[in-house]
Amino acid sequence: MAQLSVVQRRLVAVLTTLPDAAGWRWCALASVICGAAMAAIGFSTGLYRLTETAPGLPLRLLTVWIVPALGEEIPFRGLLLPGRDETRRPWLWVAVSTALYVAWHPFETLTFLPHATTFLRWDFLLCTAILGLACALMRLRTGSLWPAVLLHGGFVVLWQTWLGGVSALG
Repeated sequence: MAQLSVVQRRLVAVLTTLPDAAGWRWCALASVICGAAMAAIGFSTGLYRLTETAPGLPLRLLTVWIVPALGEEIPFRGLLLPGRDETRRPWLWVAVSTALYVAWHPFETLTFLPHATTFLRWDFLLCTAILGLACALMRLRTGSLWPAVLLHGGFVVLWQTWLGGVSALG
């Protein structure tokens, strides 16, 4: 029971905390670095390819912000990742959180999203690791889940709308 209250307190804290100005600047820099690394990998391997705007952007925006952005950030960075004051080894938890986040994607393909074979590609998984690491570092640095939600949701919307992600998901 005490463990549940720690997790509940952690979730409330990460959802009600907003970064200060320095935290937002740090997150913006981390986003640029993350995006550059993902773009270098994705464009060089063919994972990303410029496409015309995929139809259905309003619905996609809604679903992406709920399902992968909030739906993955809450468990992997909100609940699993302790705050800096909760652990002496935050880097261990960043690694665990990121590894489980990456492993989640092949699990999705092998269980309930069989058409999403892109989730099994090494380049997709590497980009997922980079994104997961950036999101974990943002959460750890700021104590807030919101920068990670914005980064995660933003990249998924870009990928699905203009970089071939919709067709890659089958």
